[in-house]
Amino acid sequence: MKGFLNYLALLLVTLALAVPTVTAQESAAGYFANWFPRVTKTQAEQPRWITPLYTTTPRLEEEFRADITWTPTAAGNSLNYFGGKGLELIPTEHTEIILGVPPYQVPVKGPDGFSNVPLTLKYRFLAANEEQGNYIVTGFLASSIPYGRFASSYASITPTIAFGKGFGNFDFQSTIGWTIPTGGRQKSGTPVAYNTAFQYRVLRKLWPEVEVNATFWPNGSLSGDKQVFLSPGLVAGRFHLWRRLGMSIGGGEQIAVTHFHQFNHAKTLSIRFPF
Repeated sequence: MKGFLNYLALLLVTLALAVPTVTAQESAAGYFANWFPRVTKTQAEQPRWITPLYTTTPRLEEEFRADITWTPTAAGNSLNYFGGKGLELIPTEHTEIILGVPPYQVPVKGPDGFSNVPLTLKYRFLAANEEQGNYIVTGFLASSIPYGRFASSYASITPTIAFGKGFGNFDFQSTIGWTIPTGGRQKSGTPVAYNTAFQYRVLRKLWPEVEVNATFWPNGSLSGDKQVFLSPGLVAGRFHLWRRLGMSIGGGEQIAVTHFHQFNHAKTLSIRFPF
């Protein structure tokens, strides 16, 4: 319960930072009435790439996303529902908040349950659409709040810089982030994650991709270790459903290419509903 209350408190602080103060010129009613025009304007100023499967996009998105991951073990596949994804909103022209749904884990043996609550704030520093330069630079501040049966011992924050560049139908999107736990660093360390997705659009709606997902441990119990995955995948979309509502769907697999790895051949199905 304490972890959930911490999550709510952090959510309120994030919303206070992301949503501008209501003035006499802009009432609360006017702010929400202009929500979708503001989102349209914001997204028109950035590249129109698709969100990769594993690398967090530097683009600002407004959607609901849920992932399912199957991780092989000696006894069978363990399942992870939602994968830390959830509701993504654009409250101002340069910001996005991600209200993550706690992942629901179903191990091969033992009881299932929820894991940490994720929350992310994005701020877009630079952006240009395909006609103006085809690039983007964004900063993230992600947090992980202990909650549920599979909660970690401590909360953590992850400052991240993200960037991308497009060349015609090809683009790459990269992130580098540093996870800082609030305690227990002698064991967990402060791992650094570097992810890059390479995409190429074909037939307008298909986005085959290959990602490099790497984590390095400069300290802690895994000091000196690193794990790297090559992750092929395919995302299809965006397909129009109704008015602003669309749908994208994708799938991929993370294949370990380093001797040390905490898992291997994990497969992911991702479903998104942009609006």
